[in-house]
Amino acid sequence: MTKWTGLRAVAATLGVLTLAACSGGTGGDPTTTPGATTAPGEKVTITWWHNSNNDPGKSYYEKVADDFEKANPGLTIEVSAFQHEDMLTKLDAAFQSGDAPDIYMERGGGELADHVEAGLTKDLTALVPDTITKLGGSTAGWQVDGKTYALPFSVGVVGFWYNTAKFAEAGVEAPATLDELIATTGTLKGKGIEPISVGAGDKWPAAHYWYYFALRQCSQSVLSSAVTSLDFSDPCFVRAGESLQQLIAAEPFNSGFLATKAQSGATSASGLLATGKVAMQLQGHWEPGVMQGLTEDKKGLGENTGWFPFPSVTGGEGDPAAALGGGDAWGVSADAPDIAVKFAEYLLSDDVQKGFAENDMGLPTNPAASGSVKDPALATLLKVRDEAPYVQLYFDTAFGSSVGGAMNDAIALMFAGKATPQDIVDATQAAADEEK
Repeated sequence: MTKWTGLRAVAATLGVLTLAACSGGTGGDPTTTPGATTAPGEKVTITWWHNSNNDPGKSYYEKVADDFEKANPGLTIEVSAFQHEDMLTKLDAAFQSGDAPDIYMERGGGELADHVEAGLTKDLTALVPDTITKLGGSTAGWQVDGKTYALPFSVGVVGFWYNTAKFAEAGVEAPATLDELIATTGTLKGKGIEPISVGAGDKWPAAHYWYYFALRQCSQSVLSSAVTSLDFSDPCFVRAGESLQQLIAAEPFNSGFLATKAQSGATSASGLLATGKVAMQLQGHWEPGVMQGLTEDKKGLGENTGWFPFPSVTGGEGDPAAALGGGDAWGVSADAPDIAVKFAEYLLSDDVQKGFAENDMGLPTNPAASGSVKDPALATLLKVRDEAPYVQLYFDTAFGSSVGGAMNDAIALMFAGKATPQDIVDATQAAADEEK
């Protein structure tokens, strides 16, 4: 059972959500085969933006678009595959200029609420009811006031991806506590192995550490209350920063981590792990697919891929089995033609989601594709996701760009040695107060 928490009040439809309940869908799958949806001879062009800019994901999505075009004579799908951070920047600019793509990636939370409030995204509730039923509880992360505005295609949790061969070489095992993690990094360094890569240059990978420490230090009720009240006065938020400060003081991160990119190129944090330059990295469920695109053999870490959950902290009030996570969904721009909705629905069909899983592109949300996750580490992650007592949505997504951005900026400053635990709370509270 997976429960979600973490949306702002305006989008607060996330109570107790059960992914397992997805399997009870009753509407069948009308989009398993991309049937004709355009009038004969009608020429229509739609645009689709995604972030699978490496193979196998890039080629797979090109095939998916081709298949749908062949089933819909006259239709052209202009596909743009961006590096993730580039896509977010271009998407923000496109929304501001009124030239957004017809199908794009929505991350839910405060971001989605802002798009809905601005009238930028289409309400899919009455347009694709069978698919929404099939996806079940996972759609709730993309609902505002009971209406569904995007179709989630991958939902997962964040944890440590590690090189099992490097761990074996150093004679260490996956740590279960913060103290053990620090001790493990010390042992790895003693063996001449850089312990952890982090893409602090993009801020959000560094911010995930503070998010997770907040999850370990704070009770679920405190976090849920903060999401709706925007009150960060509970002392657990300062303790989250103190835990992060303790880890940073152990100097576990790669050389030059303050300028390291998240997942762009061989010198990025993901690239360093994929090429055996470091032993581990805190990252999301998409990591195997990203790493495959960053090695010449397109295998990433291959059989040396391991995963373990974020460690617990001594005295923490949070459930040590709770997970940080989120997902991605296909949104359709408000002014997009009807065929764009049909294509978004097709992307959630049994066949497309099975191919998505078989290519290690993430954790599918269509229950029919769960058995197609072939990577052992991802299969483990699927079990962790479904058994977590609850999943906390990424804070920067949950709170939206203003509060989340201020939070991430302050956390990045802590990585640079220029902010204290109290500074992170103060900066976040100041941004939150402007939202009230």
